[in-house]
Formats: sequence, structure tokens, C-alpha cells
Amino acid sequence: MPELSRKEKTEYNKLQKRLRRNAGNAIADYRMIEQGDTVMVCLSGGKDSYGMLDILLNLRRSAPVAFDLVAVNLDQKQPGFPEDVLPDYLSGLGIAYYILEKDTYSIVKQVVPEGKTTCGLCSRLRRGSLYGFAQEIGATKIALGHHRDDIVETLFLNMFFNGSLKAMPPKLLSDDGRNVVIRPLAYCRERDLARFARYRDYPIIPCNLCGSQENLQRVQIKKMLAQWERDYPGRTESIFRSIRNVAPSQLADTELFDFAGLRAAEPGIDDNLYVPAIQVVNL
Repeated sequence: MPELSRKEKTEYNKLQKRLRRNAGNAIADYRMIEQGDTVMVCLSGGKDSYGMLDILLNLRRSAPVAFDLVAVNLDQKQPGFPEDVLPDYLSGLGIAYYILEKDTYSIVKQVVPEGKTTCGLCSRLRRGSLYGFAQEIGATKIALGHHRDDIVETLFLNMFFNGSLKAMPPKLLSDDGRNVVIRPLAYCRERDLARFARYRDYPIIPCNLCGSQENLQRVQIKKMLAQWERDYPGRTESIFRSIRNVAPSQLADTELFDFAGLRAAEPGIDDNLYVPAIQVVNL
């Protein structure tokens, strides 16, 4: 971590406390980590996963429950991937870690036509490899570095392009029922994590698989939300609160609410509670 001025130290301490508080609240609200857990922290080499590991290491020192952390990076064999960066960084932390080597890069390049979005297939292959490895090392939880902004972006991606109202849950049981996925940064803002990464001077590893891909749907959603936030500060936080405050009876999903079974009260039942909308008064 570089030398900081007095003002920078004050700002850094406030930022660190806010991130730690937000992550701690998310962990407590969703009971993400419990006594005796072994948490597999998935590191991509990006700012968010570095920050997540840092925060979890910090929280572990004062947590009311004992748990272990194991860092895991999936080396997808992308050309030019700096293989020494993460081992050097993790060795300095004194934490148990694994570098899992899977050539998913070649699979993605073979399957996805040139110019098409690679993120979908890449993430599925990465997720499958990490889920399987979690079983091998006996991890009870898998921690991913998605933050509040990722969750809100995913909500709009699903609404606009998939016709579904869903986002990224802070805690998730995998489809096969064998892994519990947690997102400790669910309450953290991306801009806070970006500032934290600059203070901590993490050795960031860029993803070279997809290139810039400026027309990605997620990129467009991110731009839309950024513009909303500039025009109406606090809108992203309000949207995130709405994800945690769902009223199924005010939507239209018949699987979540029994609309077909709705009936008006029969005459004579709780008549005293009935107040007519219009009262006619004879003068």
C-alpha cells in the first residue's frame, strides 16, 4: 500500500470502515457465513475480488464465528495471462490458495463466433469449474465478488432482454443443490470498491478474453444507470432497496401469488369494517 497523506489516511479509514460495515451487514442479514465454514474466495484478479478477500480477512479477525478462507483463481489460459501475479500476492498474505488451470479460453474461442459476446459461455464454464473444485477441497461456501451495482445491472438485463424479473441474490443454492454461493459485497457500491483498490494498489489483471466489447448489453445497462445516477443521485440505491422489498400481490406472477383464488368478502362478513366510498347525505 503506497504512502498516504493525513487527509488520504482519513478518507481511506472512512472508506474501509464503510465497506467493512456494509459487507458485515450483508453477511449477517443473509447468514452467509456460519461457525466452522470454509469459504472459497474466488479471485479473478479484478478490483472487486481483491477487495472482497481483503474485507473478509479483516472481518475474520473480529467475527463472532470462526471460519477459514481459501483463495482460488481459475487460470483460463488466456494469452498473456501473468501467471505469477496472484501467487506472489497471495503468498504475501499467508493465506491458503489454489491456482486452478482450465483451458476454457480455447473452448470459448471455438464455440463463440467472431464478434459475438463471449461472457455468457465464459462465465458458465468458469462457474462449473469452480463449483466442482469447491467440492474437492471441502469448501462449504463459495464467495463471489459481485457488488450492489452488479446486482442492479443484472435486474435490468433480465427485464430488458430476458423478460424476467430477477437479479443476483446475495445468497444462492446452486442448481445441483451441492454448493452455497454468497456475495458478501452485495451492499457495497462499485465506486467505493474502485477507490479502495486504488488505495490498496492491487496488482489488477485485466480480462483479455472479450476485449473491449463496447456493445455488450451489460455495458449499455451500466451507461444507462450511470446517467440516471447523475440526473437523480441515489436512484441506484433506491432500485436496490426495491429488490429487497418485493410485493408479489402487486405484480402478475401467478406462481408467486394466488390471483385466481381472489374473492371479494361475502355480504354479512365483517360488515362493521366496510366503509362506503361515497356517502349520500339527505339535507
